[in-house]
Amino acid sequence: MFALPKTALADAVSTRALRFSHTHTGEQLSVEYFGAGQYWPDALSAINWLLRDFRTGDVHVIDAELLDLLHRVAAMTDTGRPFQVISGYRSPATNEMLRHRSEGVAAGSLHMQGQAIDIRLADVPLIKLKAAALASHRGGVGYYPASDFVHVDTGRVRSW
Repeated sequence: MFALPKTALADAVSTRALRFSHTHTGEQLSVEYFGAGQYWPDALSAINWLLRDFRTGDVHVIDAELLDLLHRVAAMTDTGRPFQVISGYRSPATNEMLRHRSEGVAAGSLHMQGQAIDIRLADVPLIKLKAAALASHRGGVGYYPASDFVHVDTGRVRSW
């Protein structure tokens, strides 16, 4: 059984769903992951698989609070499209490789803990996606307009 994160306690009776489109694998997922006061293990497993490190195939548990944050951001932006996933979970090896290739990849990235995701929405301007993530007041928000994505995580509240 999965414990309810703080964000779920206030609204434990609602149903929550997310839609994803992975930009690197082409995989799609539309899934209800929460309902009747609990997270659904099969749905979480499907999300873990979709958000795996596509370079190594490594699968990691994705933080349920991150899913709830994405659910909230989707509602705030009134999107009708799936989240386009640029990066979900990253293995330590992938993270280290990316650190050597480009700047801005943290040695202790929350991607390696299943607590971060890089996303965009086809029907929401990037600046509006960033604003919604910031307005949620949960975790970190990184804005990368040159690379066309927003990073969100469930670490401490901060932005860059």
